[in-house]
Amino acid sequence: MTDQVLSSPAEKYPRLLWPLMAVLLIIGWSSGFVGIRYASEEANVALLLFWRTLISGLILLPFAIAFGPKLQWRGIREQMLFGVMSVFLYLGGFALAIEQRVPTGLVALISDLVPLAIAALSQPVLGEPLSRRQWLGTAIAVSGVLIVSFDTLSFGTAPLWAYGVTVASMLVFALASVLYRRRRTQPMPVHQSLCIHSLTGSLLFGLCALLQGGLAPPMTPDFAIGIAWLVLIATFMAYGIYYTSLRMFPVAKVSAAIYLSPPVTMLWAWALFSEPLTVAMFFGLAVTLVGVWMTSRS
Repeated sequence: MTDQVLSSPAEKYPRLLWPLMAVLLIIGWSSGFVGIRYASEEANVALLLFWRTLISGLILLPFAIAFGPKLQWRGIREQMLFGVMSVFLYLGGFALAIEQRVPTGLVALISDLVPLAIAALSQPVLGEPLSRRQWLGTAIAVSGVLIVSFDTLSFGTAPLWAYGVTVASMLVFALASVLYRRRRTQPMPVHQSLCIHSLTGSLLFGLCALLQGGLAPPMTPDFAIGIAWLVLIATFMAYGIYYTSLRMFPVAKVSAAIYLSPPVTMLWAWALFSEPLTVAMFFGLAVTLVGVWMTSRS
C-alpha cells in the first residue's frame, strides 16, 4: 500500500477560499441537530441514521459510478474502513451514549472537542506540528466552547462505560480525520468516498435498526423534513466540505472551525425553534472566534 500525503500545506490557494469554506462548514456542521430535532420525534436513532446514510449513499451512487476514476476494490475497502470509523462508530457511538442517558449537553461538548484530539495527533501522524500561537488559540477556543456549553452541562447517571463510549467515538473520528488526510490507496474524489462511507454506515445502522424493530420509516412530514435536512445539509454540505478541506489545508486548521459549532447551533435553535439566547452564548462565541482565528493562522 502506498502512503500519499493529500496535499502540501505549502500549496497556495486564493486567500478567501478557506474563510468561505470554513463558513459553509460551520453552517453545515452545526445544523445537524435541526434535522435530528425534526426526525427523532418520529423514530429511534438507529432508524434515523439508517435512512440518513442510505439515502445519502443512494443519491451519490450514480455520480460515483459515472464520474471520477474507476472504482477499484482496494480503494473501496479502505474507504469502507473510513466509513466504519467516521460514520458508524462516530455517530453511532454518540447515539448509544444518549440512549444510555449520558446527558445530551455532555455528549455535544465531547463531540466538539474533536479539534483538540486532532491537534494532538497532527504531529505524530502527519508531521504537522502546531505553533505556540496555534496551541494558545486551541486553548482559547476550548474555553469558549466550555462557556457556551456550561448552562446545559450535567453528568447524569449513565453507566460508566457509556461515558467511555462518548470519548472513544470522538477519538475515533479524530483518528479517521488525520488518516484520511495521510493515506489513500487510489485518488478518489470526495463524492465517491462519501458515497462509500454512507453506504457502509447504512448497512451497519440497518442491522441495528432491525434489532430494534424494523426498517420501515415513519410516513410523517417531520421525519421527511428531518431526513432531507440531514442528507442535504448535514451530510452533503458538512461532510463534503470537511473532506474537501482536509485535502487542501492542514487538518488542525480545518478541524478548528468545528469549535464554532456549539454557538452557531444555538443560533439555529433561536432562529427555527425560538429557543432563548444568553449572554454566555455570545461571550463564548466571541472567545471561540478569537481562538479559531489564532489556530487557523499558520
